[in-house]
Amino acid sequence: MTCSKALVCALALTVAAAPALAQRQPKAQNEIKIATLAPEGSTWMKAMHKIDDDVRARTQNRVGFKFFPGGVQGDEKDVIRKIRNGQVHGAGFTGFGLGSIVPEVRVLELPFMFDSLDELDHVRTKMSDYYDRAFDEKGYTVLGWTDVGFVYLFTKTPVRTPADMTGPRWWIWSGDQLAEIFFKAFAITPIPLAAPDVLTSLQTGVVDAVYASPLACVALQWYSRVKYMSDVPVTHGISAVVVSKKSLVGISDADLAIVKDASRKHLADLTAKTRVQNNEAIEEIKKEGVQVVAATPAAHKEFIDRGRAAWSGGVGTLYPQELLDQVKGILAEYRATHGTGSR
Repeated sequence: MTCSKALVCALALTVAAAPALAQRQPKAQNEIKIATLAPEGSTWMKAMHKIDDDVRARTQNRVGFKFFPGGVQGDEKDVIRKIRNGQVHGAGFTGFGLGSIVPEVRVLELPFMFDSLDELDHVRTKMSDYYDRAFDEKGYTVLGWTDVGFVYLFTKTPVRTPADMTGPRWWIWSGDQLAEIFFKAFAITPIPLAAPDVLTSLQTGVVDAVYASPLACVALQWYSRVKYMSDVPVTHGISAVVVSKKSLVGISDADLAIVKDASRKHLADLTAKTRVQNNEAIEEIKKEGVQVVAATPAAHKEFIDRGRAAWSGGVGTLYPQELLDQVKGILAEYRATHGTGSR
Protein backbone atom coordinates (compact mmCIF):
# COMPACT_ATOMS: atom_id res chain seq x y z
CA MET A 1 0.00 0.00 0.00
CA THR A 2 1.39 3.41 -0.95
CA CYS A 3 1.75 6.29 1.51
CA SER A 4 -1.27 8.14 0.14
CA LYS A 5 -3.54 5.11 0.24
CA ALA A 6 -2.35 4.35 3.76
CA LEU A 7 -3.24 7.88 4.82
CA VAL A 8 -6.72 7.66 3.33
CA CYS A 9 -7.32 4.30 5.05
CA ALA A 10 -6.10 5.73 8.36
CA LEU A 11 -8.50 8.64 8.00
CA ALA A 12 -11.40 6.28 7.34
CA LEU A 13 -10.59 4.16 10.40
CA THR A 14 -10.33 7.25 12.58
CA VAL A 15 -13.68 8.55 11.39
CA ALA A 16 -15.27 5.21 12.22
CA ALA A 17 -13.80 5.36 15.73
CA ALA A 18 -14.66 9.02 16.33
CA PRO A 19 -18.14 8.58 17.92
CA ALA A 20 -16.79 6.19 20.56
CA LEU A 21 -13.97 8.58 21.40
CA ALA A 22 -16.39 11.49 21.70
CA GLN A 23 -18.60 9.51 24.10
CA ARG A 24 -15.68 8.88 26.47
CA GLN A 25 -14.84 12.59 26.71
CA PRO A 26 -16.81 14.18 29.59
CA LYS A 27 -18.73 17.33 28.79
CA ALA A 28 -16.96 20.47 29.98
CA GLN A 29 -18.68 23.08 32.10
CA ASN A 30 -18.18 25.56 29.25
CA GLU A 31 -18.15 23.85 25.85
CA ILE A 32 -16.78 25.64 22.79
CA LYS A 33 -18.20 24.12 19.59
CA ILE A 34 -15.73 24.28 16.71
CA ALA A 35 -16.42 23.36 13.06
CA THR A 36 -13.82 22.68 10.39
CA LEU A 37 -13.44 21.24 6.91
CA ALA A 38 -10.43 19.21 8.08
CA PRO A 39 -11.23 15.49 8.31
CA GLU A 40 -10.94 13.59 11.58
CA GLY A 41 -7.56 11.90 11.78
CA SER A 42 -5.80 14.69 9.88
CA THR A 43 -2.82 16.53 11.33
CA TRP A 44 -5.08 19.56 11.81
CA MET A 45 -7.62 17.65 13.90
CA LYS A 46 -4.92 15.96 15.95
CA ALA A 47 -3.69 19.42 16.92
CA MET A 48 -7.21 20.50 17.84
CA HIS A 49 -7.61 17.50 20.13
CA LYS A 50 -4.31 18.40 21.79
CA ILE A 51 -5.64 21.90 22.45
CA ASP A 52 -8.78 20.38 23.95
CA ASP A 53 -6.82 17.98 26.18
CA ASP A 54 -4.52 20.77 27.34
CA VAL A 55 -7.36 23.19 28.11
CA ARG A 56 -9.43 20.58 29.97
CA ALA A 57 -6.45 19.55 32.09
CA ARG A 58 -5.42 23.10 32.97
CA THR A 59 -8.97 24.30 33.72
CA GLN A 60 -10.03 21.09 35.48
CA ASN A 61 -12.68 20.58 32.78
CA ARG A 62 -14.23 24.00 33.29
CA VAL A 63 -13.57 24.61 29.57
CA GLY A 64 -13.43 22.13 26.70
CA PHE A 65 -14.09 21.86 22.98
CA LYS A 66 -16.56 19.91 20.90
CA PHE A 67 -15.49 19.42 17.29
CA PHE A 68 -17.45 19.07 14.06
CA PRO A 69 -14.80 17.98 11.52
CA GLY A 70 -14.94 17.00 7.87
CA GLY A 71 -17.34 19.73 6.77
CA VAL A 72 -20.33 18.19 8.57
CA GLN A 73 -21.53 21.71 9.41
CA GLY A 74 -21.24 22.76 5.77
CA ASP A 75 -18.91 25.05 3.86
CA GLU A 76 -17.15 27.91 5.64
CA LYS A 77 -19.87 30.43 4.77
CA ASP A 78 -22.47 28.04 6.19
CA VAL A 79 -20.42 27.85 9.39
CA ILE A 80 -20.23 31.64 9.68
CA ARG A 81 -24.01 31.80 9.47
CA LYS A 82 -24.28 29.10 12.14
CA ILE A 83 -21.87 30.99 14.39
CA ARG A 84 -24.06 34.06 14.11
CA ASN A 85 -27.09 31.91 14.98
CA GLY A 86 -25.29 30.35 17.93
CA GLN A 87 -25.43 26.79 16.51
CA VAL A 88 -21.63 26.58 16.70
CA HIS A 89 -19.21 28.93 18.40
CA GLY A 90 -16.22 29.08 16.12
CA ALA A 91 -14.21 27.37 13.45
CA GLY A 92 -10.87 26.57 12.01
CA PHE A 93 -11.09 28.74 8.92
CA THR A 94 -8.95 29.02 5.83
CA GLY A 95 -8.31 32.46 4.38
CA PHE A 96 -11.62 32.24 2.54
CA GLY A 97 -13.64 31.96 5.74
CA LEU A 98 -11.47 34.47 7.57
CA GLY A 99 -11.88 36.91 4.69
CA SER A 100 -15.65 36.52 4.86
CA ILE A 101 -15.41 38.05 8.35
CA VAL A 102 -12.48 40.45 7.88
CA PRO A 103 -11.82 40.93 4.15
CA GLU A 104 -8.52 42.72 4.82
CA VAL A 105 -6.94 39.43 5.89
CA ARG A 106 -6.74 38.39 2.24
CA VAL A 107 -3.76 40.69 1.75
CA LEU A 108 -1.76 37.86 3.34
CA GLU A 109 -2.89 35.52 0.54
CA LEU A 110 -2.25 37.71 -2.49
CA PRO A 111 -0.74 35.74 -5.37
CA PHE A 112 3.05 35.67 -5.38
CA MET A 113 3.28 37.98 -2.35
CA PHE A 114 5.83 35.90 -0.44
CA ASP A 115 9.01 34.28 -1.67
CA SER A 116 9.63 32.32 1.52
CA LEU A 117 8.01 31.12 4.71
CA ASP A 118 10.31 33.43 6.67
CA GLU A 119 8.79 36.40 4.84
CA LEU A 120 5.28 35.21 5.65
CA ASP A 121 6.12 34.67 9.32
CA HIS A 122 7.65 38.13 9.63
CA VAL A 123 4.75 39.95 8.00
CA ARG A 124 2.09 37.97 9.87
CA THR A 125 3.81 38.69 13.20
CA LYS A 126 4.02 42.39 12.41
CA MET A 127 0.34 42.47 11.41
CA SER A 128 -1.07 40.22 14.15
CA ASP A 129 -2.21 43.06 16.43
CA TYR A 130 -3.96 44.76 13.51
CA TYR A 131 -5.88 41.62 12.61
CA ASP A 132 -6.67 40.73 16.22
CA ARG A 133 -8.33 44.15 16.58
CA ALA A 134 -10.13 43.79 13.26
CA PHE A 135 -11.68 40.46 14.29
CA ASP A 136 -12.50 41.83 17.74
CA GLU A 137 -14.43 44.68 16.14
CA LYS A 138 -16.47 42.11 14.19
CA GLY A 139 -17.32 40.17 17.36
CA TYR A 140 -14.69 37.44 17.14
CA THR A 141 -11.63 36.37 19.12
CA VAL A 142 -8.61 34.89 17.33
CA LEU A 143 -7.33 31.91 19.29
CA GLY A 144 -4.35 31.35 17.02
CA TRP A 145 -2.95 31.37 13.49
CA THR A 146 -1.55 28.53 11.45
CA ASP A 147 -0.79 27.59 7.83
CA VAL A 148 -2.50 25.83 4.99
CA GLY A 149 0.72 25.99 2.96
CA PHE A 150 1.83 27.11 -0.46
CA VAL A 151 -0.97 26.58 -2.96
CA TYR A 152 -0.37 24.85 -6.30
CA LEU A 153 -2.42 24.10 -9.40
CA PHE A 154 -3.64 20.50 -9.79
CA THR A 155 -5.03 19.55 -13.18
CA LYS A 156 -5.96 16.73 -15.55
CA THR A 157 -3.94 18.33 -18.36
CA PRO A 158 -0.44 19.82 -17.88
CA VAL A 159 -0.12 23.54 -17.11
CA ARG A 160 3.36 24.76 -18.01
CA THR A 161 2.51 28.32 -19.01
CA PRO A 162 -0.24 30.85 -18.26
CA ALA A 163 -1.67 30.10 -21.71
CA ASP A 164 -2.20 26.47 -20.65
CA MET A 165 -4.54 27.63 -17.89
CA THR A 166 -7.26 28.64 -20.35
CA GLY A 167 -8.08 25.04 -21.35
CA PRO A 168 -9.21 23.31 -18.13
CA ARG A 169 -12.50 23.80 -16.31
CA TRP A 170 -11.31 25.42 -13.09
CA TRP A 171 -12.95 25.12 -9.72
CA ILE A 172 -13.30 28.25 -7.65
CA TRP A 173 -14.51 28.36 -4.07
CA SER A 174 -17.98 29.84 -4.42
CA GLY A 175 -17.89 33.45 -3.24
CA ASP A 176 -14.09 33.70 -3.04
CA GLN A 177 -13.43 37.24 -4.24
CA LEU A 178 -9.65 36.92 -4.11
CA ALA A 179 -9.69 33.81 -6.29
CA GLU A 180 -12.01 35.63 -8.70
CA ILE A 181 -9.44 38.42 -9.00
CA PHE A 182 -6.67 35.88 -9.62
CA PHE A 183 -8.53 34.01 -12.36
CA LYS A 184 -9.60 37.26 -14.01
CA ALA A 185 -5.93 38.14 -14.40
CA PHE A 186 -5.54 34.97 -16.48
CA ALA A 187 -8.75 35.52 -18.48
CA ILE A 188 -10.45 32.47 -16.93
CA THR A 189 -14.10 32.02 -15.98
CA PRO A 190 -14.04 29.34 -13.26
CA ILE A 191 -16.87 27.16 -11.96
CA PRO A 192 -17.98 28.10 -8.42
CA LEU A 193 -18.55 25.21 -6.01
CA ALA A 194 -18.54 24.69 -2.27
CA ALA A 195 -15.39 22.93 -1.09
CA PRO A 196 -17.17 19.71 0.00
CA ASP A 197 -18.50 19.31 -3.58
CA VAL A 198 -15.10 19.40 -5.30
CA LEU A 199 -14.20 15.70 -5.15
CA THR A 200 -17.49 14.62 -6.69
CA SER A 201 -17.17 17.33 -9.33
CA LEU A 202 -13.69 16.09 -10.24
CA GLN A 203 -15.06 12.56 -10.49
CA THR A 204 -17.95 13.57 -12.77
CA GLY A 205 -15.97 16.01 -14.91
CA VAL A 206 -17.79 19.15 -13.80
CA VAL A 207 -14.30 20.53 -13.13
CA ASP A 208 -10.91 19.16 -14.03
CA ALA A 209 -8.57 21.66 -12.34
CA VAL A 210 -8.25 22.82 -8.73
CA TYR A 211 -5.93 24.80 -6.48
CA ALA A 212 -4.81 23.57 -3.07
CA SER A 213 -1.86 22.91 -0.82
CA PRO A 214 -0.35 19.45 -1.38
CA LEU A 215 -1.38 18.28 2.10
CA ALA A 216 -4.97 19.42 1.57
CA CYS A 217 -5.00 17.76 -1.85
CA VAL A 218 -4.09 14.44 -0.19
CA ALA A 219 -6.34 14.80 2.86
CA LEU A 220 -9.35 15.70 0.71
CA GLN A 221 -8.46 12.95 -1.83
CA TRP A 222 -8.42 15.38 -4.75
CA TYR A 223 -5.04 13.96 -5.78
CA SER A 224 -6.83 10.79 -6.91
CA ARG A 225 -8.69 12.66 -9.65
CA VAL A 226 -5.90 14.74 -11.20
CA LYS A 227 -2.81 13.89 -13.24
CA TYR A 228 -0.58 16.95 -12.99
CA MET A 229 0.70 19.49 -10.48
CA SER A 230 2.32 22.74 -11.57
CA ASP A 231 5.59 23.48 -9.76
CA VAL A 232 4.67 27.17 -9.45
CA PRO A 233 3.20 28.02 -6.02
CA VAL A 234 0.65 30.71 -6.76
CA THR A 235 0.00 31.87 -3.20
CA HIS A 236 0.29 30.84 0.43
CA GLY A 237 -2.85 29.77 2.27
CA ILE A 238 -3.37 30.90 5.84
CA SER A 239 -5.64 29.56 8.54
CA ALA A 240 -6.79 30.49 12.03
CA VAL A 241 -9.12 29.36 14.78
CA VAL A 242 -11.62 32.07 15.66
CA VAL A 243 -14.61 32.01 18.00
CA SER A 244 -17.45 34.42 18.62
CA LYS A 245 -16.87 36.70 21.60
CA LYS A 246 -20.38 36.04 22.90
CA SER A 247 -19.60 32.31 23.19
CA LEU A 248 -16.83 33.13 25.67
CA VAL A 249 -18.96 35.21 28.05
CA GLY A 250 -19.26 32.47 30.69
CA ILE A 251 -15.51 31.78 30.76
CA SER A 252 -13.34 33.53 33.34
CA ASP A 253 -10.43 35.73 32.24
CA ALA A 254 -7.98 33.24 33.74
CA ASP A 255 -9.49 30.29 31.86
CA LEU A 256 -9.70 32.29 28.63
CA ALA A 257 -5.99 33.05 28.97
CA ILE A 258 -5.38 29.30 29.21
CA VAL A 259 -7.51 28.68 26.10
CA LYS A 260 -5.50 31.25 24.12
CA ASP A 261 -2.16 30.00 25.42
CA ALA A 262 -2.94 26.36 24.62
CA SER A 263 -4.32 27.27 21.20
CA ARG A 264 -1.30 29.32 20.18
CA LYS A 265 1.15 26.72 21.47
CA HIS A 266 -0.39 23.78 19.64
CA LEU A 267 -1.20 25.75 16.48
CA ALA A 268 2.46 26.81 16.32
CA ASP A 269 3.41 23.13 16.55
CA LEU A 270 0.82 22.41 13.84
CA THR A 271 2.38 25.02 11.57
CA ALA A 272 5.78 23.35 11.85
CA LYS A 273 4.29 19.91 11.14
CA THR A 274 2.18 21.20 8.26
CA ARG A 275 5.22 22.66 6.55
CA VAL A 276 7.04 19.33 6.73
CA GLN A 277 3.99 17.33 5.68
CA ASN A 278 3.25 19.56 2.69
CA ASN A 279 6.66 18.60 1.32
CA GLU A 280 5.99 14.95 2.13
CA ALA A 281 2.59 15.17 0.44
CA ILE A 282 4.23 16.19 -2.83
CA GLU A 283 6.27 13.00 -2.75
CA GLU A 284 3.18 10.97 -1.88
CA ILE A 285 1.11 12.21 -4.80
CA LYS A 286 4.06 11.69 -7.16
CA LYS A 287 4.11 8.04 -6.07
CA GLU A 288 0.43 7.87 -6.99
CA GLY A 289 1.27 8.92 -10.54
CA VAL A 290 0.68 12.68 -10.40
CA GLN A 291 3.38 14.34 -12.49
CA VAL A 292 4.98 17.61 -11.33
CA VAL A 293 5.15 19.91 -14.35
CA ALA A 294 7.99 22.43 -14.42
CA ALA A 295 7.48 25.91 -15.81
CA THR A 296 10.29 27.50 -17.79
CA PRO A 297 11.94 30.58 -16.24
CA ALA A 298 10.09 32.77 -18.74
CA ALA A 299 6.73 31.16 -17.94
CA HIS A 300 7.43 31.40 -14.21
CA LYS A 301 8.08 35.13 -14.57
CA GLU A 302 4.87 35.57 -16.55
CA PHE A 303 2.89 33.79 -13.82
CA ILE A 304 4.35 36.11 -11.21
CA ASP A 305 3.92 39.30 -13.22
CA ARG A 306 0.27 38.59 -14.06
CA GLY A 307 -0.51 37.42 -10.54
CA ARG A 308 0.99 40.50 -8.89
CA ALA A 309 -0.74 42.79 -11.39
CA ALA A 310 -4.01 41.45 -9.95
CA TRP A 311 -3.30 42.95 -6.51
CA SER A 312 -4.92 46.23 -7.49
CA GLY A 313 -8.17 44.37 -8.19
CA GLY A 314 -8.80 43.89 -4.47
CA VAL A 315 -8.25 47.54 -3.52
CA GLY A 316 -11.47 49.09 -2.29
CA THR A 317 -13.34 45.78 -2.16
CA LEU A 318 -11.19 43.51 0.01
CA TYR A 319 -8.61 45.88 1.44
CA PRO A 320 -7.65 49.56 1.32
CA GLN A 321 -4.61 50.74 -0.62
CA GLU A 322 -3.04 51.90 2.65
CA LEU A 323 -3.08 48.36 4.06
CA LEU A 324 -1.58 46.89 0.90
CA ASP A 325 1.15 49.53 0.99
CA GLN A 326 1.80 48.80 4.67
CA VAL A 327 2.28 45.08 4.03
CA LYS A 328 4.45 45.74 0.99
CA GLY A 329 6.52 48.14 3.07
CA ILE A 330 7.07 45.59 5.86
CA LEU A 331 8.06 43.01 3.26
CA ALA A 332 10.42 45.38 1.45
CA GLU A 333 12.13 46.30 4.73
CA TYR A 334 12.57 42.63 5.60
CA ARG A 335 14.02 41.81 2.20
CA ALA A 336 16.43 44.73 2.43
CA THR A 337 17.95 43.30 5.61
CA HIS A 338 17.53 39.57 5.05
CA GLY A 339 17.49 39.16 1.30
CA THR A 340 14.81 37.14 -0.50
CA GLY A 341 14.16 33.55 0.43
CA SER A 342 13.09 30.61 -1.66
CA ARG A 343 9.92 28.60 -1.71
